[in-house]
Amino acid sequence: MSAKLFVGNLPHDTTSDELRTLFSDVGPVESCNVIMDRETGRSKGFGFVEMNSKETADAAKEKLNGQEVNGRALTVKDAKPKTDSYRGSSGNARY
Repeated sequence: MSAKLFVGNLPHDTTSDELRTLFSDVGPVESCNVIMDRETGRSKGFGFVEMNSKETADAAKEKLNGQEVNGRALTVKDAKPKTDSYRGSSGNARY
């Protein structure tokens, strides 16, 4: 079963391919995505990496959390599951 990790404090020029390469040194990567700002096209400084197992994800956290990449110490931790967030209403809600 795969496990998803949050990766924060990324240098803004980091690409998804570079992030995949970094995590591939620990084990197989299922998916990798650096989150980009829609308006500017620049990285928001964080992303998500899905490893092929919980054990591999734990090893990646152990090895890469706090590791410096281009002068920035990475934050690597378990990703929180997506939740349905409140997106607001148009004012036409009925109770």
